[in-house]
Amino acid sequence: MIVNTKAIVLTSVKFGEADLIVKCYTEEGVKSYMLKHILRSKSKKLNKAYFQPLTQLSLTAVHNNKGNLNSIREARVYFVYTSLNQNIIKQSIAIFLSEVLSSALREEDRNPNLFEYLQTTFQWLETHDHVSNFHLIFLLNLTRHLGFYPETKNINMKYFNLEEGYFTDYKPVNLFIEGVKLRLFKSLIGTNFDVLERLNFSVKSRQLVLNDLITYYELHLPGFKKPKSLDILKGLFKK
Repeated sequence: MIVNTKAIVLTSVKFGEADLIVKCYTEEGVKSYMLKHILRSKSKKLNKAYFQPLTQLSLTAVHNNKGNLNSIREARVYFVYTSLNQNIIKQSIAIFLSEVLSSALREEDRNPNLFEYLQTTFQWLETHDHVSNFHLIFLLNLTRHLGFYPETKNINMKYFNLEEGYFTDYKPVNLFIEGVKLRLFKSLIGTNFDVLERLNFSVKSRQLVLNDLITYYELHLPGFKKPKSLDILKGLFKK
């Protein structure tokens, strides 16, 4: 079936000598594509440079809906990144988030709200300068769309139960957050990107929150893999 859809590139992996396997989150859900001979092709309809992490594309594609790899007939960049391709911090955030999304997004059904969230937040990342805490807010707010956003009813209580996703005054027997880490975690809740620069996190604070968020994802998404780029991202913010 031929479809026209917007897509956000998650990963691209070389296959053989000249092919790419590309995973995208599209308006139709998660789709994987085989791009034959693209690494040797000079076609203007399909350029290998289009398939970098988080690139926003308009695709004319063939979706077979039979579990096999799909194909792309034509791709066009509909939102051009400039700073995201040139700024080392933004590049590292993009690579890290593309890994997270590739592991976390497995549904094949349409989810217009999730697609809109990804599209608008990555456009925000491109057009703003204060982004050192972007990935923290992004990860927390993404849980709304994945079904495990923290229950905030008892947000003033002393512990956050990572496994159950709620605040409590009773010390959990399983993984939990308390003390300084809990205060940092709470500061993210309800925060949107437009007030991001108000989060005055130290390098250590940022790493503590990020570790807890990754643990939260691991507990709530079976098979979720810790991103390989996590240590690179942490190291970058030490500089």
